[in-house]
Amino acid sequence: MQVKKILTYLAVAFVVFYLFTKPAEAASAVNGVFDGIIRGADQLALFFTRVLT
Repeated sequence: MQVKKILTYLAVAFVVFYLFTKPAEAASAVNGVFDGIIRGADQLALFFTRVLT
């Protein structure tokens, strides 16, 4: 359990470090993740539209 807590703190520290040292790249990564989620949701909606019509 202690190892999980330490790894969580290290991951948070890395994210904060990345945000402060490379904010443009971090913003691009976040935009890429959201674009992927939106694209997946659109494809899922298209699938159900075609199945139900």
